[in-house]
Amino acid sequence: MADNATRTALTEPVDERAPTVIADGVDIVYRINGTGSGRGSATAALNRILRPRQAQKAAGMRTVHAVKNVSFVAYKGEAIGLIGTNGSGKSTLLKGIAGLQPVENGKIYTDGQPSLLGVNAALMGDLTGERNVYLGGLAMGMTREQIKERYQEIVDFSGINEKGDFISLPMRTYSSGMGSRLRFSIAAAKDHDVLLIDEALSTGDARFQARSAERIQEMRAHAGTVFLVSHSNAAIRDTCDRVLWLERGELRMDGPTEEVLEAYEAFTGDKKKAKPKPA
Repeated sequence: MADNATRTALTEPVDERAPTVIADGVDIVYRINGTGSGRGSATAALNRILRPRQAQKAAGMRTVHAVKNVSFVAYKGEAIGLIGTNGSGKSTLLKGIAGLQPVENGKIYTDGQPSLLGVNAALMGDLTGERNVYLGGLAMGMTREQIKERYQEIVDFSGINEKGDFISLPMRTYSSGMGSRLRFSIAAAKDHDVLLIDEALSTGDARFQARSAERIQEMRAHAGTVFLVSHSNAAIRDTCDRVLWLERGELRMDGPTEEVLEAYEAFTGDKKKAKPKPA
């Protein structure tokens, strides 16, 4: 029989503010070989990794400080937009959260497995859309049975068969928009602990973007956390309730969507979307 402490733990409601991602003073630095010699050589690349930093500097190694001392906490059920001008570190930060880019200083803690979805997600161009649906699903940890059950839903959601049987054609024949829609549809077939979306919603039409926003809300309802990088402020407004604004690698602002977007639009001079402040 369970004791009182165990019984209490089993009956307590789930904490809706449980953190899913904690970034604590994160620095991410790229190192680039400035000499250009042996750039495409695997041996040269290995030498660059193993060479001491002093020797790297002497050989013309340059560093790019892409993310600078960024700290935040993300919670279950949040949809968080990442905005900033080109080169501000948005995509780099997503890669760091996903564990695909090493952190120079600080720490990133995640509860669950982050999944990164981008427009360049690695699906196989020479394989049909159908085969890629199965491969993508397996890569996310779904079983073949689960993929089979959701296959038609994935295809219908992507809309790529609305003008022909494109799902049976190689993905290299798809437009960039069709490929992006299929990638998102595959990723959206599973509920993720943390879903990281990098510009994957910017290439679809208005109808697909609306469906995508609805699906993101559904994923949030299942206690997931969604991060969305987008240059479309409209997509951020429709999807996110919180925004992180990065500029030159630094976290310039973190707050409610409308508040942060108004400040960002004033900064970038986007007069059409920036709303005047009350007198």
